[in-house]
This record gives sequence, C-alpha cells and structure tokens, in this order.
Amino acid sequence: MVGMLYLCATPIGNLEDITLRVLDTLRNVDVIAAEDTRNSIKLLNHFEIRTPMTSYHEYNRIEKAHYLIGLMQEGRDVALITDAGTPAVSDPGEALVVLCREAGIRVTSLPGAAACITALTLSGLSTRRFCFEGFLPADKKERREVLAELSEESRTMIVYEAPHHLTRTLADLEKALGNRRLTICRELTKKFETVMPSTLQEALQYYEDNAPRGEYVLVVEGRSMAQKKEAAVLKWTEMPIEEHMRYYEDQGIDRKEAMKLAAKDRGIGKREVYRMLLDC
Repeated sequence: MVGMLYLCATPIGNLEDITLRVLDTLRNVDVIAAEDTRNSIKLLNHFEIRTPMTSYHEYNRIEKAHYLIGLMQEGRDVALITDAGTPAVSDPGEALVVLCREAGIRVTSLPGAAACITALTLSGLSTRRFCFEGFLPADKKERREVLAELSEESRTMIVYEAPHHLTRTLADLEKALGNRRLTICRELTKKFETVMPSTLQEALQYYEDNAPRGEYVLVVEGRSMAQKKEAAVLKWTEMPIEEHMRYYEDQGIDRKEAMKLAAKDRGIGKREVYRMLLDC
C-alpha cells in the first residue's frame, strides 16, 4: 500500500495555534520532513513528539523529494512542515507536491496558520479581493516586470520581506505604485505583535530612521477605479491627437466615430477634439 504526504501547517509564532489534527498526524506518520530540523525540534519537543525528522529545504528540494517519494512508495507516510505557517506557499514544498502528483501519491493539506491571511485580516484594507505575491524577485529585470504588473493591480496585495531588504522593497513599491496605503505587520501572533497602518512614503521614512527587525508582511492597497481611470486619461492626453485618431481609424472606424471615441478617452467634448485637429 502506498503512503501519503501530509502538508502540516505549523504556528507562525504562538505555539497554541497548532491544530489537534496536525499534532495527531505528526505523532503518527513515519517521518517528518522539516525545512530546518534545528528549528522544528523545538516545536516537536514542546509537544513531546518523537517522530524521526529529515531535512527538506530549498537546496535539496528535488533530490530529497525523490527520496521521500521512494519512502511513500514503500508504504510510509510523510508529514511536511515548514519553519512557520503552511507548507508549499512561498516554500520548496511546492516542488514536492508536484512530484507526488506526478508519481500518483496522495497529498492532503492540514490547514492552520498562514501569515498572509493573518496580516490581511488585520490590515484594515479591502479583503474581498486580494492577491498574494510573496517575496519579490531578487533578479532586477524580473523584479521590474513584477512591479509593473503590480502597479496595475486593483486587488489588495500581500508581500513578504526580510528585515535587511525592507527599505529597498518599500522604495521599489513606492516608485512603481505611488504613495499607496499599506499596513505593515510583524511578529504576528507573538507577544510583541505589531500592526502599523501607514503609507509607502511614511513607512519608508520611518524605516530609514528605525532599523527593521523581524520578518515582515506588507499589505498594500490596490489601485482604485478612479486611479485607473485617471491613468488611462493621462495615457491618451499624452498622445498627439492625430495619433489618437489614427489608432481608431486604422481599425476601420470612420472619422466621426473616431472623434467621439477620442473625446471619451480624453474626458473632453467632441468639439474640443475637432478644434485640436484644426490646430494641428
């Protein structure tokens, strides 16, 4: 009989947030794959769990995945845990899940703590629609591309960041998005939990004077419909009127209708478009 992979969410700070189901699973599987065994042993010792552990992290995620799959094909059950939160989210566990699926091994997820959701619910920003970005790419070109996409995003955005990169990320976000509202969260569920509503400019100024400490979750306001409309109008008004007209006429739209569309794009009357064309 083939074994199974259990994705076990662990506390992001407060140990009491672990679920009874996760504790029972960690006690009964054959092996626990942990991102950092030195960190996870503290959790296991606290709950008197003696299940054998093995490391599974970014630098051995493929080689060790095949080893773990081999164990499960022999009938053993494996639990995957990360340092904090839910495995496979901004985590090498993603690769293990993919390979398990390809090998026909059953995977189940035991829900629990997740820093992104905890921060979102504390943020005071819209929770109806949101997107999770995780850590921004380190590669400069890829980072620029992602930031350009985020500048158009209307949903609330969730970004993770380490303390030594925080000011750079705040500066990059402010440059790409403008001075948006955001809520900065750190030490979530811990004794010194901090939830700081701010703006990108204010936060950048604050952390330029105060050294960042701990891991951060940034919850950033999405682009409003008014901002989108304003940006669209700006795009058209920066375009010469003849080029604007040609944009529509090249699509087979007659000149009268093109004038009407151009006027709507620019937020002006059709007579004003006519006058601008005469002045050309």
